[in-house]
Amino acid sequence: MLNATSENLAVLSSPTVKPKHSMLPILIVLFLVSYGLMAVLVVEQSRTIDSQRGLIRSLFNDSTQLSQMKGKAIQKQHAEAQAQADARAHSQVQSPSTQDKPQDRKNLGKLRKPVPQRPPTDANSLEDVRRNVMRI
Repeated sequence: MLNATSENLAVLSSPTVKPKHSMLPILIVLFLVSYGLMAVLVVEQSRTIDSQRGLIRSLFNDSTQLSQMKGKAIQKQHAEAQAQADARAHSQVQSPSTQDKPQDRKNLGKLRKPVPQRPPTDANSLEDVRRNVMRI
């Protein structure tokens, strides 16, 4: 029995057995490389987020300026339409009135037919078409 245990010791202490910790340096290098790559990824994501934030602010400013320009254009059109309406009303008031001929009186009666009244619409019955959701 003593002989068998000495053989086991001889096998264990032989140079053909590899040490158990041979993978540790390789694992350490792989972890360091992976943490380095992760740090680079975080820095690049930060740069991307900052550039997107700047782009969003720029687009918001452009949108605000465009809305202001549209508002000014609508005000200008409204002012021009109001000026034209005032000019028409002013020219109609100052033009001398002529007496209507009997033929013209007949035609005026045809032109001034009453327009049929529309029934009142309930606020509940109106649907907002812009927000109409289509479902499958």
